[in-house]
Amino acid sequence: MYTLYYSQGACSVATQVVIRELGQSVKLIDVQKIDYLKEINPVAAVPTLIDGEKPFTEGAAIMLYLLNKHPNSLFPKNDRQQATQDIMFANATMHPAYGRLFFLTQYINDKNVKQEALNSAAKSINQLWQVIENRLAYQDFLGGNTPSAADIMLTVYSRWGGHFPVDIIIGDKTTSMLNAVQTMPNFIKAEQAEQMISTQ
Repeated sequence: MYTLYYSQGACSVATQVVIRELGQSVKLIDVQKIDYLKEINPVAAVPTLIDGEKPFTEGAAIMLYLLNKHPNSLFPKNDRQQATQDIMFANATMHPAYGRLFFLTQYINDKNVKQEALNSAAKSINQLWQVIENRLAYQDFLGGNTPSAADIMLTVYSRWGGHFPVDIIIGDKTTSMLNAVQTMPNFIKAEQAEQMISTQ
């Protein structure tokens, strides 16, 4: 069994969904309810994964570890380089783009300056979603006909835009992909599991 340290609604949701898609059991620990995460992960970030006694950190590294360890359809075999690139795009490009929205909201006090900065950050995010829309022009998911790990990651990030007073523009093909991922039984189970633990 894996142990996954998570924060509700954060990028760790994607890790949990993938673990469930791989048919593996997982114990969830809400980092809002503990004070020892730095003893396991010095930067105290989620996701943090424990396999046996070994801790794993960094979302993309954890994702690749899981996908290489277990047989799956989330990491397309026909083009592993592209599949890896998609995961890194999600983790290292799209995720930080959304992260700027959280940073600006927290650290800029002037309302006008803040809104201008948020609009600029949203513009960058919209350009990234257009990249995904272009990739999906002739296929339903980044990996082809079935969801990939990168699709799951992007779906989690896409939900963060609603927390901010900005216009996030996502194309029709991408919206269809995101909706399909959100209706995956294991995506729903992951959210329900987090909700149940966080409200205990």
